[in-house]
Amino acid sequence: MERLRSSPLHANISTALDKHLESIHVVQARRKDEIVSASSRQRHGPPRCQDERVVLALAAALRALCLATRKVRTVLWCALQMTLPK
Repeated sequence: MERLRSSPLHANISTALDKHLESIHVVQARRKDEIVSASSRQRHGPPRCQDERVVLALAAALRALCLATRKVRTVLWCALQMTLPK
């Protein structure tokens, strides 16, 4: 889009994209933690308190990803509107 406009876009656009990518990485890490926790629970029995913390961390990461996705969609729509010819 920057090439189409022949000028740089607002700094908030790249910031929103970076936060979205960071949120994706956090969700991937929390999901990996959940998988490890579930596989170790099957071997050693059910320590429930630890599992709940892992699942709550994943839920919080998903919530943050949801918010970041909404923001990045809005930001990209605005960037597209700024890029289109008038």
